[in-house]
Amino acid sequence: MEILGTTLRVCVDDLDAAAEFYERLTGAQALRFERGGVRVAAVGCFLLMSGPESELEVLRKVTATIAVADVDAAHTTLTEVGAKVLAGPVPTPVGRNLIAIHPDGSVFEYVDRRTA
Repeated sequence: MEILGTTLRVCVDDLDAAAEFYERLTGAQALRFERGGVRVAAVGCFLLMSGPESELEVLRKVTATIAVADVDAAHTTLTEVGAKVLAGPVPTPVGRNLIAIHPDGSVFEYVDRRTA
């Protein structure tokens, strides 16, 4: 599995204000989308999320998002080394993802930019 980078997940109350701050901080333009009632802005290495507390409660359990070259390859490697895939691979607005729990209990999202 080829890991390309990581994204820090940040839950915020005011997505617009947070996106403006992180755009100025990173010099990157926010990529915005909505998924499952949660508004999202990806800015540089930050993934800002705002929405209903019931949805954010679940999202806060994911430690980080890990960009990979291929989610299918990540799925294979993760299961071979003892991780449990909780969800996916599934399509997203920007590629595909899966959620896995590592043997130490850490939960990570793995994403690629491939379309289904």
